[in-house]
Amino acid sequence: MSVRNLEALFAPASVAVVGVPEQPGQVGNVVLRNLQQAGFQGPLWIVDRHAGVVGGLQAFPDVDSLPQAPDLAVVCTPAAAVPSIIEALARKGTRAAAVISAGLRHTPAEQAMLAAARPALLRILGPNCLGVLVPGAGLNASFAPANAQPGSLAFVTQSGALATAMLDWANGHGIGFSHFISLGDCADVDFGDVLDYLASDSGTRAILMYMEAVTQARKFMSAARAAARNKPVIVVKAGRAPEGARAAASHSGALAGSDAVFDAAVRRAGMLRVDTLEDLFDAARTLAHVKAWRGERLAILTNGGGAGVLAVDALMAGRGRLAELGPATLRALDECLPAGWPRANPVDIIGDAPVARYADALRVLLAAPEVDGVLFMHAPTAIVPADEIAAACLPLVRQAPKPVLACWLGGDVVAGARQAFSGAGIATYGTPERAVAAWLQRASYARNQEALLQLPAATLDEFRPDGAAADGVLQEALREGREWLDSAQAGRLLQAYGIPAVASAKVRDAEEAVLAAARIGFPVALKVVSPEIVHKSDVGGVALGLASADEVRAAAVKMRQRIAHAQPQAHVLGFTVQAMAPRRRAQELIVGIASDSVFGPVVLFGEGGTAVELRRDRAVGLPPLNERLARDLVDQTHVGALLAGWRGQPPVDQRALLGTILKVSQMACDLPALAELDINPLLADAQGVLALDARVRVRRPVPGEPSRLAVRPYPGHLEERVTLGDSVLLLRPIRPEDGERLTAFYAGASPADMRLRFFLPRREVPHSELARYCQIDYEREMTFVAIDPQAASGAGMAGEVRAVCDPDNRQAEFSIQVASPWQRRGLGRALMGKLLRYLRERGTGEVVGQCLAENAGMAALARELGLRVTPQAGGVMAMRLTMPAAG
Repeated sequence: MSVRNLEALFAPASVAVVGVPEQPGQVGNVVLRNLQQAGFQGPLWIVDRHAGVVGGLQAFPDVDSLPQAPDLAVVCTPAAAVPSIIEALARKGTRAAAVISAGLRHTPAEQAMLAAARPALLRILGPNCLGVLVPGAGLNASFAPANAQPGSLAFVTQSGALATAMLDWANGHGIGFSHFISLGDCADVDFGDVLDYLASDSGTRAILMYMEAVTQARKFMSAARAAARNKPVIVVKAGRAPEGARAAASHSGALAGSDAVFDAAVRRAGMLRVDTLEDLFDAARTLAHVKAWRGERLAILTNGGGAGVLAVDALMAGRGRLAELGPATLRALDECLPAGWPRANPVDIIGDAPVARYADALRVLLAAPEVDGVLFMHAPTAIVPADEIAAACLPLVRQAPKPVLACWLGGDVVAGARQAFSGAGIATYGTPERAVAAWLQRASYARNQEALLQLPAATLDEFRPDGAAADGVLQEALREGREWLDSAQAGRLLQAYGIPAVASAKVRDAEEAVLAAARIGFPVALKVVSPEIVHKSDVGGVALGLASADEVRAAAVKMRQRIAHAQPQAHVLGFTVQAMAPRRRAQELIVGIASDSVFGPVVLFGEGGTAVELRRDRAVGLPPLNERLARDLVDQTHVGALLAGWRGQPPVDQRALLGTILKVSQMACDLPALAELDINPLLADAQGVLALDARVRVRRPVPGEPSRLAVRPYPGHLEERVTLGDSVLLLRPIRPEDGERLTAFYAGASPADMRLRFFLPRREVPHSELARYCQIDYEREMTFVAIDPQAASGAGMAGEVRAVCDPDNRQAEFSIQVASPWQRRGLGRALMGKLLRYLRERGTGEVVGQCLAENAGMAALARELGLRVTPQAGGVMAMRLTMPAAG
């Protein structure tokens, strides 16, 4: 389920409180009092078999006695009674319940509760929750100690105790809410459901969340990505400490801790993560009030040098960017500032600055092309009242073409100026550090949002792995009862995915090692093979640079002796002989796959070699990756800067490096039996990449288990070729890399075709819209494109058909467009037929669409395919098809 019946939870027409004893002070009494004091206008009933009159209301002895089914029931009874109450509510027709009761988590009673609710689609908030508050609707269905003020922020939390503290803090700071939701144990309604609901709520400007855990990662990611496209979604999550990370045997597993994976999920979804609850509201204020984002270069305007230094320190500590003022800007500032000003950023206008100096300097920075945003700071002086400075500068800030943040230092003396700026919608802070932290949050949010709007170029060659060979290697290890592949098997796996690796051979003893070394060519490396030894160098299981048969033989003997001493329980099965790679100036990297308990497979990249866990220079991302996401992964690491070349070192082959990361990402998507992978070290230089070693752990997939991937990968199995006359077209799902094709497709369409498609004249489709059309969530929507393989690169899109499903898959809305040269050739029928087959197989209940009344061809095609076509007001035809069940 997702948003089904959530309107009954957040906008109920009637409410019943179940469990309201006559004795005051109980949870049910508090809930009833809160509902009455909040001014809920609908029918309000109480249910308690022992109560008489409570709060002026006559209690009903049971749910069946209620005069009608309440939209929302608030259940405040002991845990043991909850399943039977939910069963009665479902039978009555209630659509939502907030279960305040605790003690049901992971118990048979919880399962009985859910089983009772499921047939009636009764949605359950909780159990063990504070309840829900919707101040604008007069709803306080909670046992919170106070009501919430109305506002445009939605706050969603898993912690009831934190909810009460946050509500008290927000009321003290004048912060209001559209929704204040305590999820509790998330037995049914979870973050994904609430995100879907709030994303389309017009009264919610931003969504703030306190999270402790994620359930149903794919559902959460789909909801988060959809919500973050509409409004800011800001998260505080507990569990940053490394002690919360899962222990793992491989480097990838050890480095890709759960908190780093959650960070990667936040970035991928376009959300913003902050560290504290105070940061949560600072970020909401910043994201709501600043102008359109232009870039990260910040100019600081201050009347106090010390405050400017503090701001710069905070900016540099946060890896922010201080704007470098150009010659023209410096000359303009020279004309309005006293001689001797530092002529640098921060722009210190000196403590005796009159009002005009503030305004003139601010005007210069707002006009400077090298400045993306301005931090305006003022410390109180006896020279000019802060209110006068605010009055002079506020019009400039309001009209500014770039973001401006304000910092009024002090207390009562600057209170009026601070209120004037804040009241005008200017993000305003009390200290330089908090102002800079807000700017850094805005920069991080912009980077995450940019990922949602990217149109990656299709520059890397399309690669088709030998999936059968790769899966065969993993199945071979599983049949042998082994958890880790040996070196030869790991090499075959890399070969199946086109990842270059050194020549190697698996041998049983020293003499076979000598023969293998002679075949490969000296010098060679010798590595032990043992199922009990994962990190070979830790126990002396690696010997490098062996230049002769005698050295190989001696190394094999000594290696057995060292291992017998260091790890006597290990079974030595033999050795791997590998060619030495003569690439002395290559950078040692690691590329790998780890399995997160929540988000499933993740891809890791970072500095490799023997110090991989010491420096822990790594970044993780959720597969599937495209070229842009792979490049972002590299850019997040310190070693990434070295790969561009430094001190005479040529840059590494970026195509080879990014291609390897993408191939590893594809492994994570293709191979459910692959649990962990380390390619370490992966040598990278101007010649390309070369894997020196790989460790691979396998898992036995559970039959029928759903995909563990948090983001649904490209569904390649849906590709097919169709013949139209003497032409063969490829029908496939759209990819993010199709941006250039889609741009050319719309650019080549006639004005009449564009009007029929978008219902209004338009010459071009904006970048943000193109990105949205190409970067689809395959879990909830589908676009099939028809590609002409004979057309030039960047063109060749003959048509598209797309459908967007609601979160519950009850209804899908479709649209279709065919390029003029391909009209009346059967392509529209082929595209629509493919879309309808796909929607039928995924169990979509209904397909709907609209076309202009003048679009007779579309209406005729719809009728031929079984859709009901009916005229609507405004010259529009509605098209509708109830889908038969799959199978």
